[in-house]
Amino acid sequence: MEESKRYVRLGLFVFVALIVAAAILFILGGRSLFQPTYTFETYFNQSVAGLDIGAPVKFRGVPTGEVTEIVTAAAAYEADVPIGERRNYIVVRAKVTGSEAQVRQWRQEAEKYVSKGLRVQTQLAGITGQQYLALDYLDPQKFPPFSFGWEPKYPYVPSAPSLTGEIVANAQEFLANLNQAEIKDLGQNLSKLVVTLNQKAGELQVGELATDAVALLKDARTMIDRINAGLAKGSIDALTRNLAAASGRLDALLAEPGLRKSVDNVAAFSDRLRKLADTSDLARIAKNLDHMTARIDAVVGDNQYDVRVIVQDLRTTADNLRTLSEDLKRYPAGALVGGPPEKVQLPEPRHER
Repeated sequence: MEESKRYVRLGLFVFVALIVAAAILFILGGRSLFQPTYTFETYFNQSVAGLDIGAPVKFRGVPTGEVTEIVTAAAAYEADVPIGERRNYIVVRAKVTGSEAQVRQWRQEAEKYVSKGLRVQTQLAGITGQQYLALDYLDPQKFPPFSFGWEPKYPYVPSAPSLTGEIVANAQEFLANLNQAEIKDLGQNLSKLVVTLNQKAGELQVGELATDAVALLKDARTMIDRINAGLAKGSIDALTRNLAAASGRLDALLAEPGLRKSVDNVAAFSDRLRKLADTSDLARIAKNLDHMTARIDAVVGDNQYDVRVIVQDLRTTADNLRTLSEDLKRYPAGALVGGPPEKVQLPEPRHER
């Protein structure tokens, strides 16, 4: 009886332990088994060293899933293709996890995302060398999809070259160029340059340069002493006071009501001119002036001969008036009555005898 109870207790213990272990596994990661997922695949034409299964998938830095499979295109799709005709791509498959609405949106709009420029890149996570898949929108014309002759098992998302790969490739190319450079010739040229610089330095007249530098320092010191003397005399203070007085006078002038009134009148006058220019009165006045000028030209053109005769008559009249004025000056009474008086003959006196 005791032995049967012992077996029952052992069975209960094992059952409870299994339940606890299952709960712990479910809490740690088992819940992802029941979450909706969206699996896609992409192809790389370069090395994906550092990218492992389980690496995170991030959309513009936001975690959205993880890498589930990394295989070669030869193993996945090109087993029956001759070696010379194989693409030799690296096939990376990943899944996107999230709510049911998010996964449904990915399934419905994945093709639109790709046509808009959604691309996959491998990027480094910090300085550890671990890589992850980064989803982002890039220029679809600059990074077109790869060409291949098979039907993808999962929806295909094109990839773009990794920035890390480009940096490494550029560094390798730079090192290769350094290896191909003629280091010996470069060292010889540097040695010649150093020798030439030493010769030029030896040819310099150091004594004269030192003398000129000392003279320059003396002149600078003299100028500084003069500046200090000028400051000590108080000329700077007087100049400052004069500037302050001028500023006060200018403020008083600006504060006068007459100046303010003049400014206001100028503003009002300019406003009136602007209004006159905006209205059609100015154009009407100019049009009337044009008509009047045309009429005057027509009148002068039609009566040109009459005007010349009138001018000649006016000139003759002026000459007659000038003659009349001279006669008035000489014979004022004659000009009013007539000609000069006749001479009177007086009778001669008779002498008695």
